[in-house]
Amino acid sequence: MAIVVRSWTGAEAAALRDARRMSLIEFAAHIGVNPRVISRWEAGGANIRPRPVNQAALDTILSRLNDDELARFVEAISPTALSDARDTDVVQQRTNTRHPADGKLMTWVPEGIFLAGPQDQPVWVAGFWMDVFPTTNADYARFVAAHRHSTPQHWDGPTPARDIADHPVVWVSWDDANTYAQWAHKALPTSQQWEKAARGTRGNTWPWGNQPTPAKCNVRGSGPGTMTPVSTYASGVSPFGIYDLVGNTWEWTATETATDRFELKGSAFTSPFDRGEPAAFNDATRRMLDDDTGFRCVTGNLVSETV
Repeated sequence: MAIVVRSWTGAEAAALRDARRMSLIEFAAHIGVNPRVISRWEAGGANIRPRPVNQAALDTILSRLNDDELARFVEAISPTALSDARDTDVVQQRTNTRHPADGKLMTWVPEGIFLAGPQDQPVWVAGFWMDVFPTTNADYARFVAAHRHSTPQHWDGPTPARDIADHPVVWVSWDDANTYAQWAHKALPTSQQWEKAARGTRGNTWPWGNQPTPAKCNVRGSGPGTMTPVSTYASGVSPFGIYDLVGNTWEWTATETATDRFELKGSAFTSPFDRGEPAAFNDATRRMLDDDTGFRCVTGNLVSETV
């Protein structure tokens, strides 16, 4: 179980710098603050607490220590400063609800800072609800019937085959996904919303933590070579309890990267494992249709029965 600091002070920050054997200037650059800030922390010791955004950065550095660095850190600080809580424990109090329009299970991702992108830049994101599972063929069938929308090309008729009803819908363009989202009174997630839902607040490399574990997701080499039902990989859920944020299908987002191009997240059953890091970048033209690309939705506010 990972080591976690209950509440960072200047004393723990100084111990972390010593454990990494970094100069004050190197450590400041690593966190993204002025060296004078590090000097103030260390001078204040246990009486000074870094800002939340900097505490998140310290959490990330701590989570990536090697065994020798971790031993030096633990030896240098008070045992009462440590907790053995994991990132999943930090958000143990989950709130789930059924959306009143499309009936999909959604979970709340609270407002606040998370560490974004390959460089773990601190970013603030407002709170939002996200679908726990990708949009399935069964979900999309209700939309097709209500909206008289065209069907995906892998369906044999107006409805999907029964054996793929709980698989993610694919062969949908960005416009198809966006039209579904509007019908359901939702939206496609921004890339930052999607990444926060996947990585949690501590900058996890993967939804389940920092260990590269292909068995926790449906990707090329470890999966069955085809899509799977959306509830299959329970061991790979994110800290917010969200499924399939690595593997199974790529997912459209609302983030436009260039004219008529939008960011994709998550990787697919066709992807090598390392393509699935939530911080990684991929995009496609809005008209792209493929057998490994789907979507899920978010919303800011809703009134429904919690479950």
